[in-house]
Amino acid sequence: MKKQYNFNAGPSILPQEVIKKTAEAVIDFEGHGLSILEISHRAKYFQPVVDEAEALFKELLNIPEGYRVIFLGGGASLQFCMVPYNMLGKKAAYLNTGVWSKKAIKEAKAFGEVVEVACSADKNFTYIPKDYEIPQDCDYFHITTNNTIYGTELSDEALQDIYNKVGNVPLIADMSSDILSRPIDVSKYAIIYGGAQKNLAPAGVTFVIIREDVLGKVERHIPTMLDYRTHIDGGSMFNTPPVLPIYSALLTLRWLKEFGGVEAIEKRNIEKARILYKAIDESRLFEGPAVPEDRSRMNVPFVLKAEYQDLQDEFLKFAAEEGMVGIKGHRLVGGFRASIYNAMDVEGVEALVKCMKDFEAKH
Repeated sequence: MKKQYNFNAGPSILPQEVIKKTAEAVIDFEGHGLSILEISHRAKYFQPVVDEAEALFKELLNIPEGYRVIFLGGGASLQFCMVPYNMLGKKAAYLNTGVWSKKAIKEAKAFGEVVEVACSADKNFTYIPKDYEIPQDCDYFHITTNNTIYGTELSDEALQDIYNKVGNVPLIADMSSDILSRPIDVSKYAIIYGGAQKNLAPAGVTFVIIREDVLGKVERHIPTMLDYRTHIDGGSMFNTPPVLPIYSALLTLRWLKEFGGVEAIEKRNIEKARILYKAIDESRLFEGPAVPEDRSRMNVPFVLKAEYQDLQDEFLKFAAEEGMVGIKGHRLVGGFRASIYNAMDVEGVEALVKCMKDFEAKH
């Protein structure tokens, strides 16, 4: 069998050493004679896992004092509800850049007025809106930094524009699919959250980076499990946490630190994206739908040009035979998608490019 390259959008590729060490822990967790699948989260040797994972998050992202990192269940989808439950008093503002933004907006409307400051649906979410204002009487402004389905991402310039616009309005971001892929100024945010199954860990754990002083300002009753303060006070241990995914997250954070940190991985991510987008732009068969200035470094959708649409199934079959896994595009976009998260190396991207060029040579 040819070497397999995992381009799945999520759950997705993890560093090989993380997979290996997680597998070892399933048999024997760090020499304790028990599987990580059966240890108690209250065991004295698991608390250090959570503590180190939080400490590494803070180190790698230069998270300032006054913030906590907590690990929860429910995925980013539960955060669509928890954010307004804890933060929305009367009105919130959202930037709508795709499916996940739309889902977050839908949940927020159950708690108060929602202002959609801008939306890129008019061009099937292939760009990031930039000409909008953020109402200063809102309880928070919510963004999705990377859009896995449509392949757009808020660039550093776009984020800086938001920092300039947001004023005193707390900024909240869903960073499920680009967390730890580039440096960010955490001090600009009230809350950053995301499902870990794209750049950090297997499915089952959600990270939340939260500035503690933004909590406790809504008058409504918040159910215990949906109150961020519950999990901050409990150190992510109020109820049984997803033990194995948290351990895998810790291993990934260690791997990233050894790699050279977020600054080093960003350089590789830039190079991978450059190689793949160059191949798409120079191709006779393929093209990318996202506008160049808003292209994602993490998720790269591409389609066959109109005159070659009948080759879609043939290319999927050819790519699978060449070891390309998970490149079928999302049903809302069609075509193909290569997710090139942190753990994907340059070799994998070059293998995909060769596959594309070999297919093109046949046609």
